[in-house]
Amino acid sequence: MNQQIKREGLVSIIKYDEDNETLVWKHPAEDFKMGTQLIVHESQEAVFFKDGRALDVFGAGRYTLETQRLPLLDQFFKLPSDTERTFHSEIYYINLATQMGIKWGTDSKIRFLEPRSGMPIEIGACGEFNIRVSNSRKLLLKVIGTASGFDRENLLGENGEKGYFQSLVITQVKSSLAQIIKEENISILEIDAELMRLSDILKTKINSMFEEYGLIMPDFFINRVITPDDDSNYRRMKEQYAQQYLLVKQEEIRRKEAEAAAERKAVEAQTEVRLKVIEAQGNAEILKIQKSAEAEGYKMQAAAEAAEMQMKGYTYQQETSRLVGMEAMKNGIANGTGTTSALGDLTGLGVGLGAMGGVMNMTKDALSPLAKEGVEMGQAMGEMLQAAWNCPCGQLGNTGNFCSNCGRKRSE
Repeated sequence: MNQQIKREGLVSIIKYDEDNETLVWKHPAEDFKMGTQLIVHESQEAVFFKDGRALDVFGAGRYTLETQRLPLLDQFFKLPSDTERTFHSEIYYINLATQMGIKWGTDSKIRFLEPRSGMPIEIGACGEFNIRVSNSRKLLLKVIGTASGFDRENLLGENGEKGYFQSLVITQVKSSLAQIIKEENISILEIDAELMRLSDILKTKINSMFEEYGLIMPDFFINRVITPDDDSNYRRMKEQYAQQYLLVKQEEIRRKEAEAAAERKAVEAQTEVRLKVIEAQGNAEILKIQKSAEAEGYKMQAAAEAAEMQMKGYTYQQETSRLVGMEAMKNGIANGTGTTSALGDLTGLGVGLGAMGGVMNMTKDALSPLAKEGVEMGQAMGEMLQAAWNCPCGQLGNTGNFCSNCGRKRSE
């Protein structure tokens, strides 16, 4: 710590080269001349204090003390305009840097009813916090008073004694921690997982008290909650929790096994359906290929037959007429029975083929050759029918002059 008043002729220089552990430092001089140089470093504020009142505040920079620089002090105590005259005031330097890693811990057990089990237990807690000045005037008025300074020893305490704000933090923790655990329904057996949430809630509560002192706690941590491992209630609670945990895990395992079995059945059913679909698609593809091959075979066979007929000089109509005539001969004439009926059918076939063209509105070019050949064949068969005669012996369809059965001559 280095405090300095330098006189350069009639000008004094006031400054404080602080160490980081000091929050508030009072300048030892209280009488100053107008024109004195005031130097305030970064992370500092300088506050003029007069008759128990915090007045003008100066941030980082270099200032020449003049009446216009000290309007509140001038209002409260008429400052001299003569630079040779002095004025009486107190100057405090406030360290605005954050004080880090201030440890805290409960000095006695916190008794409460555990919210999940209802059993009475006792716990302790410890941790750290950071603190900084947020309002210099409030700090001077609420805490400093006529004291010459305030540093980490006042926060942490010394010779086994707790500091002022450390005591405030511990008192707030002891009065609030059990209530928060109850309100948030936190099991003491799961409290390690809730330390951050508990820390945030306690930080908000403690800051609401620090605000009236011009301080703020940017960070507050519960590092550990001390559980009563030797307490019989606590051991019984742990056993009950372990049993409940095992039951929950067993139920969870059964549920997962059931879900896995159901999922497996669903997968098997989906697989079976997909296999059937694939099989059906394969069969359809095979049938499609087969029918396509058959159609292609028929096409090739028809093309071959057409080519063969063309090579022999046949036309489609001629081949059709030949087939009709052969079928008729096979069914009647060639067997020697039903000559009249067969020839009548052939005649009717010719006439019918001619008539079909009109009924079906088929083109003349497509059916006229076939109809013509059918009619001519019918006429020829009719002439053959007229030339044939029946013998008294019972022989029918004789075409010669003598009966093919008894030799009787045809009667005129």
